[in-house]
Amino acid sequence: MSDLINFVNALSRPRLLVRAAKLGLADYNRARVLKRLTKSAVLPSPRAAVSKLLSAEESLENARQTGEASYTPSRHVEVLIALLAEARLLAGPGLRA
Repeated sequence: MSDLINFVNALSRPRLLVRAAKLGLADYNRARVLKRLTKSAVLPSPRAAVSKLLSAEESLENARQTGEASYTPSRHVEVLIALLAEARLLAGPGLRA
């Protein structure tokens, strides 16, 4: 568990993306957003969600860095919001991811 949290904390992304994601945390709706992002009918556990979201975020980051036409910054921010929120759930109360 702490490996996933450490990995999330170690992500180095443009300041604007991270700032937008942190601002979006207040409006994060786990039930609505996570089902859509993970393409699952059932809500995954925070651990499973973080794993899936890390994979999706890595793909988005590669697309951003290579300048792919399919890259969407809003989608990247949405995945980062979910990733930060799920990492916080995984970390437990009183801990911050």
